[in-house]
Amino acid sequence: MHAIEARGLVKQFDDFRAVDGIDLNVPEGSIYGVLGPNGAGKTTTLRMLLGIIDPDGGTRTLLGSDRPLSQAHQVGYLPEERGLYQSMRAIDTIAFMGALRGLPLKEGARRGRILLEEAGLGEAADRQIRQLSKGMAQTVQLMGTIVHEPKLIVLDEPFSGLDALNQAKLERMIRAQASRGVTIIFSTHVIAHAERLCERIAIIAKGKISFDGLVQTARDRLRPQVHLETETLDGPWRAALPADCKIEGNWWHFTLPESGVEPLLKALVEGKAGVRSLSIERPGLHDAFVAIAGETVAAEMDQQDAGDRL
Repeated sequence: MHAIEARGLVKQFDDFRAVDGIDLNVPEGSIYGVLGPNGAGKTTTLRMLLGIIDPDGGTRTLLGSDRPLSQAHQVGYLPEERGLYQSMRAIDTIAFMGALRGLPLKEGARRGRILLEEAGLGEAADRQIRQLSKGMAQTVQLMGTIVHEPKLIVLDEPFSGLDALNQAKLERMIRAQASRGVTIIFSTHVIAHAERLCERIAIIAKGKISFDGLVQTARDRLRPQVHLETETLDGPWRAALPADCKIEGNWWHFTLPESGVEPLLKALVEGKAGVRSLSIERPGLHDAFVAIAGETVAAEMDQQDAGDRL
């Protein structure tokens, strides 16, 4: 079963096509990342999926309905643009956001205090938003997003502007929601967040999806890299090394052959190479992203990430 399905989504703004024929399948209970640079079409796609804006072409279903807004009470949405009433208390903010999704204010306040206590922010419940740090205020907004216990949580660039400590807290909260069976979809231009959190991802650039599937499948597009240190530099074992082998002193770096590591080990031992060290490094999601989306798009995302941390 899929919490979200989209087929051929298109959105045009004047002469600019922001989304160009996107297909998506978000399985129920998954943590699903939409990965791409700023301006790739991520936010527009999420807004169409939620029914905030209508597509110019294509279809989408959300929690089984082709009318996404009818399922709003089962959805928690944290937009990229953060906005809270600065004079409102934290606890009232959470209760108010829950009330917008149909949760009674009194129950929202009760749940909100529990959420704040669990996050170590119990003392902030009665403080105004203007009195909170940026990270604390964003945590309050996230709690308002989940206080009505939605089946689906949609987070648009949730890590943007957070320091490392608050990013880690947010990751823990996402995992905690997923452990309850909640479906979570979030957009990000930071590959590391997607790699740590997601089982499935979609890679988007210039309004098009270039990959939609398991993170493992994306990584498997590249073969593992071997790092080998030997005592000798020559011998019959050299024939077992592939042509792309790079040499640095007594170190050899190359792509693991299709035949696997066993024939390589046999050749090294029988050829008396004198193996000092051998490690096999699986490609990371960043390497897979470069292979799928291209170095230019990956470099753009790295620059945006660096800008966030300044």
